[in-house]
Amino acid sequence: MTKSNIDTSTKTNWYCDNIRLTHSISNYQEFGSFSTSNDSDFVRLHFGLKGNYEFSYKQLDRKFDLIGGHHNIMYSNGFDIEVKNKTLEIETFGIQFPRELFVDLTQNASDQIKRFSENILLGKSDLLSQNWGAIDFSIEQVIKQIINCSYSAELKKMFLLSKSIELLVLSAESYSYCENKREVFVKNKSDKEKIIAARDLINENLNCPPNLNQIAKTIGLNEYKLKRGFKEVFSNTVFGYLTDQRLHLAMQYLKDTQKTSSEIAYILGYATPQHFSNAFKKKFGFTPKSISNNP
Repeated sequence: MTKSNIDTSTKTNWYCDNIRLTHSISNYQEFGSFSTSNDSDFVRLHFGLKGNYEFSYKQLDRKFDLIGGHHNIMYSNGFDIEVKNKTLEIETFGIQFPRELFVDLTQNASDQIKRFSENILLGKSDLLSQNWGAIDFSIEQVIKQIINCSYSAELKKMFLLSKSIELLVLSAESYSYCENKREVFVKNKSDKEKIIAARDLINENLNCPPNLNQIAKTIGLNEYKLKRGFKEVFSNTVFGYLTDQRLHLAMQYLKDTQKTSSEIAYILGYATPQHFSNAFKKKFGFTPKSISNNP
């Protein structure tokens, strides 16, 4: 691998039953390119979490121009790509399934997956979907759960295996939807970049979220196109996405810290602890105070 323009790179690997999961963050000194290759025979779930880049995939004889928030499933016996970074930070997540295991797991899946698996059995390089899927809230949450996993030993292996299969299911479902939908409001790469920028802006300001007008002005779209485009890309409204993110962050605080529900309500910018408690119960079916870490 050539990494001449990478300043820092952080990579974490997890393994379970010959499945490898990888989370990678690369920070670049400048815009440039690098190559990577290996001779492994795996099916790869690829998730671009942050950053824009192009990459050429020799075995598929394809070139892709991608922006943060995308995913697909790829297969080739051997792996040779050249990546050109278009932002100074790129974050990705990936899962590698052994070929036989992937085929076994998907034997009763959709026709699209079955066709993909047939090519895998023939040893033919293939891409599951010609349209890269958007990383929706469900996929995003599972990836976060894996990255923040606190289990150890055998429990961790069971957790990683279950989450790997869950991501496979969520991805397959997303591709089926992607193949059939018509994009009406997000027709070009520039608009999609702006919609993803809106999502990132929300995630960076969960404790004091901007309103719809502020988001629209910041990313350079009118409110109507922001609302419709966000719904189209992420299958959720702007407000719905914000609410889900805040409440899942609250759940993480409740499980991993000694913060009280009142403190969390304040941190996340809720008007009152009761407002937070009502929203939490509506989402999860129980109150934040029912979690034992928080009196």
